[in-house]
This record gives sequence, C-alpha cells and structure tokens, in this order.
Amino acid sequence: MTTVVSARPAIALAALLLFAASFAEGADKIKVEKADDLPRHTYRIEGKAVDLLSDTDPLLDLASQVRTNLLDDLSKFEIGDATTLQGYYGLLGTIAFLDGDYEECLDYQKKSIDLEDKEPLRLMSGMTLRSIIHAIRNGGDDFDGTFEAEMARQVNALPYDLVEANVKQAKGRAEIVSENLILGAIEATVQPMLDKSDGEMTGEFAGGLVSRYFLIRHIIPRRDQIVAIYSDYLAVHKVEKADIWAERDEALEPGLDYEPVTVAIWDSGIDVMIYGDRMWTNAEEVPGNNLDDDGNGYIDDFNGIAWTLQAEKTTDLLYPIGDLGGDRKELQKLAKGLDDITSAIESEEASRVKKIMSEMERDEVRPFMENLSLYGSYAHGTHVGGIAAKGNPYIRLLAGRITFDHKIVPDLPTVEQARKDATMFLETVRYFQANGVRVVNMSWGGSLGSVESTLEMHNVGETPEGRKALAREIFEIGKVALETAIENAPEILFVASAGNSDVDVNFEEFLPSAFNFPNMMIVGAVDQAGDETSFTSFGNVDAYANGFEVVSYVPGGDELSFSGTSMSSPNVTNLAAKMLAIRPSLEPTELIEIIVMTGVKHMAGEREVLLIHPKRALAEVRSIKVGSR
Repeated sequence: MTTVVSARPAIALAALLLFAASFAEGADKIKVEKADDLPRHTYRIEGKAVDLLSDTDPLLDLASQVRTNLLDDLSKFEIGDATTLQGYYGLLGTIAFLDGDYEECLDYQKKSIDLEDKEPLRLMSGMTLRSIIHAIRNGGDDFDGTFEAEMARQVNALPYDLVEANVKQAKGRAEIVSENLILGAIEATVQPMLDKSDGEMTGEFAGGLVSRYFLIRHIIPRRDQIVAIYSDYLAVHKVEKADIWAERDEALEPGLDYEPVTVAIWDSGIDVMIYGDRMWTNAEEVPGNNLDDDGNGYIDDFNGIAWTLQAEKTTDLLYPIGDLGGDRKELQKLAKGLDDITSAIESEEASRVKKIMSEMERDEVRPFMENLSLYGSYAHGTHVGGIAAKGNPYIRLLAGRITFDHKIVPDLPTVEQARKDATMFLETVRYFQANGVRVVNMSWGGSLGSVESTLEMHNVGETPEGRKALAREIFEIGKVALETAIENAPEILFVASAGNSDVDVNFEEFLPSAFNFPNMMIVGAVDQAGDETSFTSFGNVDAYANGFEVVSYVPGGDELSFSGTSMSSPNVTNLAAKMLAIRPSLEPTELIEIIVMTGVKHMAGEREVLLIHPKRALAEVRSIKVGSR
C-alpha cells in the first residue's frame, strides 16, 4: 500500500522530528533523474540506537561510513535535484563539524545554501552552526556569550518582511525540541526496525542518527539562547504582513439563477451535520435496500463513498475515533497548538503544546504523536470541505472518504493491499462520475520513498535492492490505478495539493502531485501576503493559493485555523465550483485556462509564482456569452 498522508504539516511532525533524508555532484557521471535511481547503502550498529547517541566513538565511526558513501555517490552520479544535493551537503557538513574540520563544514554549508531558491530559507540557513563555529574559534572562556552575540548579529541583520514566518517557525521548533522527544521518537520507530534486522539500516536512518546526535550535543544545549534571540528579534519588529486574500475573495449571493455544483471532497471524511443542505444527497437512495453484510447501512445507494484503511467499504463518512485515548476537545486544542507552531502562529494553544512537548518523557512521545495524528485525520476532511464550500450556497459536497494511517510506524505495505487500494481508487472515481461530480479535491498524497521506508521499518525485503524492487511494484499498482481513474474521467476537474515536504514532487515521485493531466491542477501554498511558504513542495505546481492559517470547521462545528497545501488546494476547488455555478458548461480545461489567465504573477524570492485571483476569474466567467463555451 502506498503510504498516504494528508498534506498538512502538523500531521507530518513526527517525520520532522526524526530523519531528514540523508542524501546529492561532476566527467562521465551517471545521470540521476529520480530519487529511486540513487544507490542504497546499509550500516550495522550494535546495541540500542539511543545508546549510540550518547557514545561518541561508535557514532563517529558510523558518521565516517556515511561520509564515505555520500562522497562515493557524488563522484559517480550527476544529481540534478537541488533538494537532494542540499541533503548530501548538509549531512557532509555535519559530519565535518563532528570531526572538527570547521572549514570543510562551512564549505559544504555554502554549497547547500547556494542551491536554495526560497529566499527566506537561504537567508536563515546555517546561522546556528556558523555561530557555534565562530564561538569555538573566538570565544575562549566565554563560549556562550560569544555564541549568543554572533547568533544575535546574524538574526538582527535579517530583512523582517522576508523572514517573519520563518523566524517564528524556527523559534517554535526550538521551543518544542528536547532530548527526550528525539530519543522517544527513535525508540518508537528506529529501534523496532533494528531489532527485526539485527541492527541493520539504510542511509536514510543512519544519516538521521548522525543528525540527531549533532542536535542533542550542540543545538539543544543552546535552545534557550536561540529562543531568546528569536523572541527579541520578533518583539522589535512585531509587524504583521498585509492580507491580500480578503480583497480578492468573492461570495456568491443566494437565490440567483445559478446551478448546484457537486464537489467531491476526497479526504478523511466530513461531519455532514455541519454543512446541512450544502451536502450532496443521493436521490436514488431507497431506505432498506442495499444493506451491507451486517445490515447496518447502505453500500451502493449511499450519500457518499467511504473506505477503511484496508480499503474495505464502510458506511462511516467521517473518520471514526471512538476509541481515541484522550478527550476530543483537549486534542482539538493540542492539534491547533501544534499546527500553530509549525505555521509560525503565536497562540495560547501553541504555548501549551510547547510546554508539554519540551517536558515530555520518552515513553510519552509515541502515544502523544499518534493521538494528535489521529485527531488530525479525523478533522482534516471536514476542514477541507469548509474551505471548498465557503461563500457558495450552490455547492453540494460529496464525501469521498479515504483513510490515512495515523501511526508513527505505518502498517506494512503489501502487493495484496496495493491491489485493494487500486480497486478503491478506480471505484471511487467511477462513483464520482455516476453521481455528477464536477470537481474533486485531493488534499493528500504518497510517494515511492515512503513505501520503501515503511518496508524497511518492518524489515521486509532480503536486501536493500530487493526492498527497492518491492516498493516500486507496490507503488506502481496504486499509481497506475489512480492515473487511469483520473484519465478516464475527463469531465471532472481534479485539484490536488502539492504537499508539504519542500521537495520537487517529480524527482521524489509523489502521487498525485507529480501527475500531468489536462483535467488536473496542482496547487502550492503561499501565506497571507502571497509569499511562498517554507513547506510547500514544487516542481509541478499550476497555481498557488492561501495555505496559511486558513479558518474552517472541524467535526462538531468549532472553527480552527490550519495551514498547509491541504488548505490551499480547496481554495482553488472553491473557485472552480463558483465558476461552474455561474457557467455549468465550462469544461475542466476551460476552468484551468481561466484560473491561470486571471491569476497574478508574484515574485517569491527568486521564484515567480502564479497566485489565483477569484474576483478576476469570476468576472471573466460572467463576461462569457451564453453558448460561447
């Protein structure tokens, strides 16, 4: 099964806390066009992974092995993907620092920074490491004072209008990270894998351990200083960016001669009680007919379509969390706090989550993260649906539930499960077609790499190459089915989120955001001012929309603000549905043409992005003469 996750940063926080991928430079090198083309390297350690992080000699031995393989890759392969090369240079720089070769460390860091085209990230990258090296070289007996002065000098030189959100995010991450949080995450994910594999792991996890060692030894001891420096910087400026989106938005008035538009929210389900008559209902539903095997509900003639994690049909249109180990209201606050932290929002909820996570014991990490992830999945589809429906009394939301795996170690992917997932993809889209869906929102995705990593966590595959082949087989089954489903529904516009990994979705092979179909739009995220977010992925993005602190409903009817490309995608879906209410005859290709044509180009650092402009798009639609399209 392709490991499918929602495109929201908070749900992926466990990955952020664990392992940045440890990955890619020039006569007769082999050209690498996909991440899957890179070689797999294996490493073996003795004892517990957490013990390695407190034992310098074995850790440095592992780091030396990792460096040898990274340099070997760079000598053999021409890697065109900037993000992959940044990962290689970043890890090599960390290893050089641990070896005491500070000049080499800074050289690698410069190579990494030179590849960054998101200006805020380029400006802020490596400040802490440079400050530590400066203090080592110049601090003498006053290491802490020298570090703090140098770090403050670099931070205070940053242009606030460009880095505001990134500084807030860096501050938030520093406030929650702790040694126990890191070690607890390792015990929950890496150690079970090592126990199954007799201590063997690939470079992704080995490089992650090296990075975590550096974090525990050299960053966490300076956490309070770093937080204070960022706090002082923010307090001095304290200017919020202007919000461009309210002026560009347009609500449709009720009671006009517009057509109802059926829009599928293909997500974790919807709390149908919130949206009332804006929910789609099946006119063919006949009470008492087509009961499921248990006689508990309708299968074929139901007001939506829903599947469990195992791709079994269910009548539950909302992700069930009845057995959740915690109070829902409490988890709602924690989920908002965690999302606020990752989205650079200062709030009461964020402050509370920072305190909890910074003081957490190692054995508390796994249940805390899994409960939050479960609540995030429960709330996700309802929140997305509210964004899609905002200001449109003519929309009819059809719930198409797909189930996300909330566990810190996802279920084992298998060929059998992938085939069931493939059937689910095909049958779901056929259901959309049969019931007149015009737009489908897909705020989720998965990648080939996620399948392979999950296989390794379960110690499946006799060799790394065997595991790579199995991952490809599993991934392709789902990918081909999803491609087939979309291609065979040319009358439907599919709107997908780019993802929150800050990677090239083509190189990393993400689905569906790497797809290219004439009836599909891929959406990236910008903030309230139209500036590209630090998390949004790229490489195949058609347009950008607001994905920063977007307010919508969660189950039960409360309103919360979440951030991510999950939130930017339904903003485009919202626009397309309004366009179709005004001009039902518009085809997907025409919708895309108008959205792109009326969009506004905006410079986000060195990258030009296209921002949607709903008012302009709706004005263009109204100007079309009836029958001309």
